[in-house]
Amino acid sequence: MIGKKLKRTKKFLLFAWTGTAILTVSMCMSMAKSVYTYKDSRGVIHFTDAPTDARFKLFRVYGDRGRVKPKTYRVNLAEIQKHVKAAAKAYRLDPALIKAIIKAESAFDPFAVSLAGARGLMQLMPETAAEMKVKDSFNPQDNIFGGSKYLRHLLDRYDGNLKLALAAYNLGPKRIIPDSKIPPVRETRQYIQRVIQYYRDYKNE
Repeated sequence: MIGKKLKRTKKFLLFAWTGTAILTVSMCMSMAKSVYTYKDSRGVIHFTDAPTDARFKLFRVYGDRGRVKPKTYRVNLAEIQKHVKAAAKAYRLDPALIKAIIKAESAFDPFAVSLAGARGLMQLMPETAAEMKVKDSFNPQDNIFGGSKYLRHLLDRYDGNLKLALAAYNLGPKRIIPDSKIPPVRETRQYIQRVIQYYRDYKNE
């Protein structure tokens, strides 16, 4: 009798934990573009939209009306670095800045897709990819060159103001007026801080 009660209790706790985890992820997704997760040594799963620990990995979220791309990926940092250097030279950017955006946007996952539909390493929306002449957002080279071209466009639009350019990258240029202040959007402000911190880290490597 006691054994049956324990089994029921375990099932109830598992159900409650699962429901809480789903609710937590849903809340994070409603507020952030990307959600990161890791399981600690005790088996506790943590979620965040602002990873501060190398153990956090991108929680795979797919758009396109729920369709999941049947692709697996293996991060080839050497290949990504090669494309970053080439794009930086082509669009007069610091390679460390491009890498910082890639880390903040996709954690170097070439097949990352946000709930909003942004795709690839630099999380290009389909309309932005089309505007930047990107044929395949899941192709690392195409995505990095398209994202870098877009970033150069934003930096020129905001007279080299990096924070405004990053705000526009996150929110869209229609919501950021040149010579204006950063809008009071928590996610955007956290995003800017995260990219700038990664930028500093990469420059000091």
